[in-house]
Amino acid sequence: MTRLTRPTVGFAVLSAFACSVNAADAPKSQAAASKDVDRGRYIVQIGGCNDCHTPGYASTGGKVAEKDWLVGDQLGWRGPWGTTYPVNLRLYMQKLSEPEWLYVAKSEEMRPPMPWFALRAMTDADLRAVYRCIRSLGPAGSEAPAFLPPDQEPKPPYVQFPAPPK
Repeated sequence: MTRLTRPTVGFAVLSAFACSVNAADAPKSQAAASKDVDRGRYIVQIGGCNDCHTPGYASTGGKVAEKDWLVGDQLGWRGPWGTTYPVNLRLYMQKLSEPEWLYVAKSEEMRPPMPWFALRAMTDADLRAVYRCIRSLGPAGSEAPAFLPPDQEPKPPYVQFPAPPK
């Protein structure tokens, strides 16, 4: 049988010190988290994420409230690959851990018109900031329509891409 003993005074002092250090770092952590969210917001805006993933964003010149950002769209993008729809990133990011997001962003090749190559060009710090920004918005909206193969006709509205030149 294992006997439990009382922690020594040294252990208690060390524990108290660790707690005080963590408490002192908390405001810095919150400030750093806020800075990451702000950086992510900036990247989402200049990276064009809202242009496809936020209904009405491009057509209104970006005049969509942040609370309505990144909820996906019903507008399809049809081309030789089939028809894709902008994913609801607010729901998508709720399903992924931050390391999973980094893996997806650095390794997956999404269907057009998603510029997956732009995600790969981002630094890990920028990808983390995007993740934290989107997660900070919280879940909202509903899932986007599912991908349609090239032989299936999508319901309007959709953007038709021309076939690539031969």
